[in-house]
Amino acid sequence: MLIRDLATTSAALASTSRRTEKTEQLVALLRQLAPDEIVPAVALLSGTIRQRRIGIGPAALRAAAKGLHASEPTLTVGEVDQILDRAAALSGAGSGTARGSMLGELMTRATAGEADWLSRVLLGEVRQGALEGLMEDAVARAAGIPAAEIRRAAMLSGELGIVAHAALVEGRAGLAKFHLELFRPVQPMLASPAGSLEEAIESLGSAALEYKLDGARVQVHRQGDEVRVYSRLLNDVTGAVPELVESVRALPARDLILDGEVIAFKPDRTPHSFQVTMSRFGRRRDVEALRQELPLSTYFFDVLRRDGQDLIDTPLADRAVALAEIAPDATVPRRITKESWPRHPVRCTPPAAVASVGSRSSRPIRSIWWCSRSSRAAGAAAAGSRTFTSARVRRMAASR
Repeated sequence: MLIRDLATTSAALASTSRRTEKTEQLVALLRQLAPDEIVPAVALLSGTIRQRRIGIGPAALRAAAKGLHASEPTLTVGEVDQILDRAAALSGAGSGTARGSMLGELMTRATAGEADWLSRVLLGEVRQGALEGLMEDAVARAAGIPAAEIRRAAMLSGELGIVAHAALVEGRAGLAKFHLELFRPVQPMLASPAGSLEEAIESLGSAALEYKLDGARVQVHRQGDEVRVYSRLLNDVTGAVPELVESVRALPARDLILDGEVIAFKPDRTPHSFQVTMSRFGRRRDVEALRQELPLSTYFFDVLRRDGQDLIDTPLADRAVALAEIAPDATVPRRITKESWPRHPVRCTPPAAVASVGSRSSRPIRSIWWCSRSSRAAGAAAAGSRTFTSARVRRMAASR
């Protein structure tokens, strides 16, 4: 399939606000893809690339997109994916220059319209309303599989493209291969807004309210002494957070998958801004010096695996008990209630809160964020399962 076809579909998606029309456009394209085109095409149409990162900065991308271009479309999805693969694999001295040359070659082979769209994908600037939620629905329709099964598989795999390939090539049986696995990060739950905390509680019934830290999301996998840390985008950031690695190694468990946040505090124990905390993840050198200058504190709000037992389908109430047993001093405070959030201040805790009703087993079905100016608290509430509902939103009666 030509890149032109993806760019044309992306433009069509951006031109309508109707979800049904967007889904139909995606279903039509998905059914035309060759098996080896499915993974890269799904990523590109979700506004990203299969390789996640290729090590080329915004300035170089924009410069390459402004060069000479082909007059006729000939560039295929497979060719673009191969070039990005080669660029992502480069390392060492001169790798930046080599990536720039590869990118320049790619943009020269693309038409002006294709180059503009590809550069926006690489920069994360595609605005078409077809991110993963919509793509999941389209994959489900194209494969004739319930959307909930696609969402669960995508959460467990961490990559919708490979789920789409399995569903479209192998059918429903192909989804059986996706399960919770150490060192394969799962997609995080995310939240959406509500008008007020009272509105959120009313819609959820009994919910778990917890402080929401304005820190950096982390997912930690441990097996024995091996610990890996993943970011919200599922990138491996282990090297940036040695104190987190050390603290998880000290926990009383053989293997774990934990969901939480890290945050940097000032000397008076008030939190630094999110941007300051994130600066810990931007450097690859002098990590130890930065650790002394800007130490991180860790707070966990979920446990998905403990000592050989997958807890992803276990009710949040039970997971909360397990988490308190594992990391009692590093657990986000939580209150189970049918009423409002307590108004008294909690010192040394960033000013935010979250309410959850849901399981990890399916993605959050409903999630709600609220802000309270009077208490300077922000939070979220969600109904649904962990697998596909929202970040920090949990369901008490169901599994995550």
